[in-house]
Amino acid sequence: MVFPDQLKKYRFILASKSPRRQYLLKELGIPFELRTKEVDEHFPAELKREEIPLYLSKLKADAFEGELDENTIVITADTIVWINDHVLNKPADHAEAVQMLRELSGNRHEVYTGVCLKSKNKEVCFHARTDVYFKKLSDAEIDFYINTCQPFDKAGAYGAQEWVGYVGIEKIEGTYFNVMGLPLYELYRELVKF
Repeated sequence: MVFPDQLKKYRFILASKSPRRQYLLKELGIPFELRTKEVDEHFPAELKREEIPLYLSKLKADAFEGELDENTIVITADTIVWINDHVLNKPADHAEAVQMLRELSGNRHEVYTGVCLKSKNKEVCFHARTDVYFKKLSDAEIDFYINTCQPFDKAGAYGAQEWVGYVGIEKIEGTYFNVMGLPLYELYRELVKF
């Protein structure tokens, strides 16, 4: 794969345990080192919508303060599901996953991903929003999905690239890759400008 000339001077660190983000960044053709840090992911209760993942992605990037040079860029990201004026994080257990999927069933929700790019001298944070419309899911479909795909590491208890996405998502307005956890169009645009 041909790597864009304007990005060749940089070394990239992806600070994410998400296999989806790792896969997507590889597909974008960007070589990276994987390095994660434990960060307390609590956020102020007054934050809403894109403010939450922007806050968390900046928090993750700030954990690398003092470790980066001018030509090293750390990429951090956080994705949330927003519905009925509240956030859906990762489900703690099967019961919470069922509850989340029942709430998403037959409704529109918003997916926000906040991304932060940080080097020694510069920091750029941005977000993407995608509206996702779910068909009405039966309890049998919800149970089948949770039992076969174990979506406990995903905001809103689902992955668009998994079974429930195939049968449940009626339409998407915005970038699909944002729903997977990394808005590639926006990321590439910001990296080229960086």
